[in-house]
Amino acid sequence: MNNLKFYIDGAWVDPVTPKTLDVIDPSTEEAYTKISMGSAADIDRAVAAACAAFPAFAATSRAERVALLKRVVEIYERRYDEFVQAISQEMGAPVSLARDAQAAMGPGHLRELIRVLEGYDFEELRGSTLIVREPIGVCGLITPWNWPINQIACKVGPALAAGCTMVLKPSEIAPIDALLIAEVLHEAGVPKGVFNLVNGDGPTVGAALSAHPDVDMMSFTGSTRAGVQVAKAAADTVKRVSQELGGKSANILLADVDFQKAVTKGIAGCFGNSGQSCNAPTRMFVPSSKMEDVKKIAKAAAETYKVGDPRAADTKLGPVVSQIQYDKIQDLIQAGIDEGAELLTGGTGRPEGLNRGYFVRPTVFANVKPSMRIAREEIFGPVLAILPYETVDEVVAMANDTVYGLSSYVQSADLATARKVASQMRAGDVRINYPAWDWGAPFGGYKQSGNGREYSAFGLEEFLETKAIIGYAAA
Repeated sequence: MNNLKFYIDGAWVDPVTPKTLDVIDPSTEEAYTKISMGSAADIDRAVAAACAAFPAFAATSRAERVALLKRVVEIYERRYDEFVQAISQEMGAPVSLARDAQAAMGPGHLRELIRVLEGYDFEELRGSTLIVREPIGVCGLITPWNWPINQIACKVGPALAAGCTMVLKPSEIAPIDALLIAEVLHEAGVPKGVFNLVNGDGPTVGAALSAHPDVDMMSFTGSTRAGVQVAKAAADTVKRVSQELGGKSANILLADVDFQKAVTKGIAGCFGNSGQSCNAPTRMFVPSSKMEDVKKIAKAAAETYKVGDPRAADTKLGPVVSQIQYDKIQDLIQAGIDEGAELLTGGTGRPEGLNRGYFVRPTVFANVKPSMRIAREEIFGPVLAILPYETVDEVVAMANDTVYGLSSYVQSADLATARKVASQMRAGDVRINYPAWDWGAPFGGYKQSGNGREYSAFGLEEFLETKAIIGYAAA
């Protein structure tokens, strides 16, 4: 295991200044390993390696990069169970979720990226001018703990596909899957200096990476608060900053839906991953005339979610990731009660029978007012707010009345109506009638949910610069 080392210039190295951090299993609140914490000096080493590697890697062919990504997928698949176990332990995901969803996102995104790369046009002749899309350069990548390998794949993958070099700072809360992916990349033959990893916290390592004058681009996923700090640190060097930030997604249930199905699926979307998804449909809007029916359905559905040991086969929800997250969620649940929302099920404290671990009671509030904290703040836990509305125009306005704009959801038996409502949503993606996952759809937000796009060709293009060679062809 390389838990106490960093991966720099193709080798596992010790930090410049020794300093360690316990990695906590959120289901037990106990440390199960340690990682080293980096400093600005470690970032300087990693960026220097990435700078030195860039000219040669930028000159590699499309075929070489496709072959490299295919080797990465092959080795990842061979070590798949290690990713499952790492993600389950570091963030508390039930093993079934870690296996079927969390770990699966890595090779899924990489396969889509291979498909895109094989047919992507990096050059286009427009009249006598050649438009060329080239790798942007050295990229700083900062990834979160909630879908850790998903976000690593969605940054490292397109950076490699574009011909960029990079320094990754994964979340120090869930860092083990990142160390595993570094081992995979090494075995796959990524040239030295192309991929570098330094563990550490945001105020130290993240800030040094964001401000570094030799970094050409920052790709950040995390909270809006931290995203602002990254952008400020990057501003002095005018580097590109691509951000995927927080969300408070609306789920609009129109009057013609099957409420039993729509509410039940809405609960599942909100509670999945213990509510720790930035695009979770955490605000459910229902017609006022249907509120009593919805309350019964929502309460019954929520109470089917067994919270417990992530390793147990019947566990549907594991813990949230940390004491800080647990305390924040408890504060917001209490705020919902204090501000007069109707508590249907759940509430503060741990579920019955659990006296340790960061376990949260699946909670549903009804008759929530738009001004309440639980309707405005990102909770990042298994907490649903149900809000009543009277008209379609009113619910569109209410849904858009947020500083966020990552995702939104519209449910209707009439597709034309759903499309009309979707067209009015101020969000980076709108999901009609709980659709199947689409690997090719872009992901990213409006407003304070960010300014970049990830996944498929959209993610690749974030790592490319556009050059015009005028007079390339004879006029």
